[in-house]
Amino acid sequence: MKSKCLRVLYNKELADHLNSKRFIIILFLVAITGLSAIYASAYGIRSAVEQENNSFVFLRLFTASGNSIPSFVSFISFLGPLVGLALGFDSINGEVNRGSLSRLLAQPIPRDTVINGKFLAGVSIITLMVLTMGLAIGGLGIIMIGIPPTTDEILRIIVFLVLTILYISLWLAISQLFSLLLRQTATSALACIAVWLFLSVFVGLLSGAIAGALFPADKAGTVEALLSKSKLELMINRISPSTVYNEAVITMLNPGVRALGFITQDQLIGAIPGVLPFSQSLLIIWPHLVSLIAATMICFAVSYVFFMKQEIRM
Repeated sequence: MKSKCLRVLYNKELADHLNSKRFIIILFLVAITGLSAIYASAYGIRSAVEQENNSFVFLRLFTASGNSIPSFVSFISFLGPLVGLALGFDSINGEVNRGSLSRLLAQPIPRDTVINGKFLAGVSIITLMVLTMGLAIGGLGIIMIGIPPTTDEILRIIVFLVLTILYISLWLAISQLFSLLLRQTATSALACIAVWLFLSVFVGLLSGAIAGALFPADKAGTVEALLSKSKLELMINRISPSTVYNEAVITMLNPGVRALGFITQDQLIGAIPGVLPFSQSLLIIWPHLVSLIAATMICFAVSYVFFMKQEIRM
């Protein structure tokens, strides 16, 4: 009975998303992003083919940028949160204000299926968008360069798409949380944008200011002090989901990245130049992957508990 109710509510929310004008706007934004990234990738492919080392050319479809157009990864890092926030900022308070949620909860259905169905429908829309963009860029890349991706490249692209889905789903969970905490949809939207700006922009500014205050320039002359300052700044930056996502994606799509963070010259002694296999790159980003999953689950769990205890009136 519960699974049947969840399926019905999931289909209802999915249909609402697909039939809404907001979805058309988001789809247009995603299409422009994908086309711009493909255009930028053309320049990256040409430069990659002209180089002597043509290994991992297919991965450069997602990381290459044009003269004035950022790469696909840069687009997703910046615009991905907006997609997640747009899908969920009024998912609960919008129905409360319209009075449809109280009528829905008056039916003999489990209460938790409502929020579960809303979140699963939003994740499904995000998955559909991300996979469509990934397949479109990959298919065009095969046509342009005439070389199919290797098994290692396919695995790296799959992990990249999973990271992107988790990254945008985290912002969807944050937006649904604000939709529960705030009554008005406009206030919820402004709060979501404020959190996005703080985590994406101001955390980076604050990290440098805090690290500089704790380790002033006149006292940071030693190697140990510089290392401590760099580690503290990196640790504060990783509060932002954008930083965690960018580090994980760069490591996965660039096999030449062998470590994250500050590396001294002594640590490079004896290191053999080369690229990392897929398994080793996955080990490096494993904490980032777990962090994105944990943050998404925490935000959704808080929303779940708050929704179960919230009193819904006409």
